[in-house]
Amino acid sequence: MAAVVDEVGKSSEKLVDDVLNEEIDIDGEDGASEASKKKKRKKKKKKAGAGEASADVPGGGGEKIEELSNGVKDVELNGNDEEADPGEDGAVTDVKKKRRKRKGKGSGLKQTNPPSVPISQLFPDGNYPVGQEMDYRTAKDRFTSEEARTLDRLHNDIYAEARQAAEAHRQTRKYMQSWIKPGMTMIEICEELEKTARALIGENGLKAGLAFPTGCSRNHCAAHYTPNHGDNTVLLYDDVTKFDFGTHINGRIIDCAWTCAFNPKYDKLIEAVRDATNTGIKAAGIDVQLCEIGAAIQEVMESYEVEIDGKTYQVKSIRNLNGHSIAPYRIHAGKTVPIVKGGDATVMEENEFYAIETFGSTGRGQVHDDMDVSHYMKNFDAGYIPLRLQSSKQLLNTVNTNFGTLAFCKRWLDRTGATKYQMALKDLCDKGIVEAYPPLCDIKGCYTAQFEHTIVLRPTCKEVISRGDDY
Repeated sequence: MAAVVDEVGKSSEKLVDDVLNEEIDIDGEDGASEASKKKKRKKKKKKAGAGEASADVPGGGGEKIEELSNGVKDVELNGNDEEADPGEDGAVTDVKKKRRKRKGKGSGLKQTNPPSVPISQLFPDGNYPVGQEMDYRTAKDRFTSEEARTLDRLHNDIYAEARQAAEAHRQTRKYMQSWIKPGMTMIEICEELEKTARALIGENGLKAGLAFPTGCSRNHCAAHYTPNHGDNTVLLYDDVTKFDFGTHINGRIIDCAWTCAFNPKYDKLIEAVRDATNTGIKAAGIDVQLCEIGAAIQEVMESYEVEIDGKTYQVKSIRNLNGHSIAPYRIHAGKTVPIVKGGDATVMEENEFYAIETFGSTGRGQVHDDMDVSHYMKNFDAGYIPLRLQSSKQLLNTVNTNFGTLAFCKRWLDRTGATKYQMALKDLCDKGIVEAYPPLCDIKGCYTAQFEHTIVLRPTCKEVISRGDDY
């Protein structure tokens, strides 16, 4: 980011002029002369002869299609493209821009079922679907600020990588939500999800792939569980399961999760956590203190009561779990977003990426380490540490080659062909080179739920990159 700031400082006026001129050319409105517009209209009339449909009027009549100068077609559904969010008093307090979908020029491909076509082939021009764009409540002039729009465009490459990873996540989870059924083993589910996500992201070493193992934590287990080889756990009708997986392009990570339950008796618990996550997203913004977000989340979360099997519970925020900032190849980048009041008064900053995630529980609202470890990750700040065991050296080389500083699990080590690595893995953990992340559980018999989205604080607006039609 420092490099971008320096560049803007050296030639800000030139960059502003260049980007604004580019914008004018794309829009085809301000830059074109009146004569040029008339000439274009005449050409359109000639093309639309008898028996032919005019380019201005699509056959279906339900869409307005405008072809821009770069060959991208913008599709705008008839009606208002903004969704008003009424506050408690009925007044409109926020404006949410719907996700914009763009289909690249020349892409005649359609996604298969099951999904198998890489997202890069569906959008060959690199114009990936934009996430949900939300106005900053405390800086509403950013939408009309020419300077902010210019700075926005300077980061288009970064946003495009994140949007590509987000589209792979959306299509993967949409397929999995219709595919997952009670009676399947957790390994079966994870392997199907990971196979699909790898295909859609176009797995390519450390340039593109999965950002961390598929979490499929059930019931009182809130996070960091994925089955190891030989774990024959079966998904049951009465389970409440948190599916948490990540995708990345060049280290730009999408961290996104949802809760799956087949029994409708858990619907209110799921609603509470979804509402709390959306509350955290609304509260987030440039210069917002992290502790303010936690207070807003807890207030909404704990306003819910749920009845399960004749017993009433107040939903509690799990106070020792939180959201976090995200940096390239670093899932936890240093800042934490609490889900209870109090805590860090550090502020969010422009162009930071965050995972806004909340966990609700019918138990104590606090988790502890439990069960067998499956998640591991190389310490991002680990320097050179000499290793005596040859097996440790070999395993570290495997980790560096296949995962770098991204999280991995034992199943993924098995997939690389690594064998008899238990002692070497323990040695790397003991020396602080690799860190183990055990499953995190509340008290047995309780139920936990989770929802999570990745957002970026763009200069012009807050974009919920991972937002989909499902949640």
